[in-house]
Amino acid sequence: MDKIEHKYVEVSGVKLHVAEIGTGPTAVMFLHGFPEIWYTWRHQMIAAANAGYRAIAPDYSGYGLSDPPPEPEKSSLLDFVDDLVAILDSLNIPKVFLVGKDFGSPVANFIALLHPKRVLGVVTLGVPFMPPRPPTHHNGLPEGFYISRWREPGRAEADFGRFDAKTVIRNIYILFSRSEIPIAAENQEIMDMVDSSRPLPPWFTEEDLATYGALYEKSGFRTALQVPYRAMHKRVDIPDWKVEAPSLLIMGEEDYVLKFQGIEDYIRSGEVKKFVPNLETIFLPQGSHFVHEQFPDQVNQLIVTFLNTHVQSI
Repeated sequence: MDKIEHKYVEVSGVKLHVAEIGTGPTAVMFLHGFPEIWYTWRHQMIAAANAGYRAIAPDYSGYGLSDPPPEPEKSSLLDFVDDLVAILDSLNIPKVFLVGKDFGSPVANFIALLHPKRVLGVVTLGVPFMPPRPPTHHNGLPEGFYISRWREPGRAEADFGRFDAKTVIRNIYILFSRSEIPIAAENQEIMDMVDSSRPLPPWFTEEDLATYGALYEKSGFRTALQVPYRAMHKRVDIPDWKVEAPSLLIMGEEDYVLKFQGIEDYIRSGEVKKFVPNLETIFLPQGSHFVHEQFPDQVNQLIVTFLNTHVQSI
């Protein structure tokens, strides 16, 4: 980990943090989800660098060590896309492989859709490419569904505000590593779904938690609640919703996202390939929503094999 370097790139007056390792001629940009930061890719960055690639992992604006956007409540996924392309420009990277987890998946795919000539390939974990229509996978879920709660102005702020950032991250990691969709009871808050005696997942150490906690103590959750949760249903104007780049989707078999209405069938039936025709999908047994941290060796091998296969076709 001590070989990973840290730098800042200024984009529109905002300083964005970028972790980097490796000096290879081809770059791989790792895009985190929530409740993550650049550190979530610690295993994959080192593996990519060891395989001869330049691995970079930014913190989005308002996350980790990056400055917040000027108006967090107006931020969107496309703002993050613009920031990431500006980072590539600043680092003189004309073309890149993208690896996105959770809401990093749509961010990666939006870059591939809007800047196709700059993308060599796309790897996504935990969330498949979603078609440009109103989402239906949340239909029928109770009021206590975590996304519904976090989209409600002030609700998550009050819930999270009872605890320090480290405890909030601990609880979310425990909740999101289960196979069931996090849904609170009617008179229960999301943070109260996790008992303080419940242990962390065995693959997530106290040191890992301390790193996350310290960085969210700095950034807070203001931007994170906006993007992705409160910006999720904003209209995105993209003329052609087909990702032509070579793509790989890695899903844990126990990922709670597969329990959303229609999602597993959308993936397994091949309907997703209407939008991502050059897609390969791999399911990892026992894998959770954090499959890249849970089974780093397997995920590293899949990613490096994908990179090596497609870098040769450039």
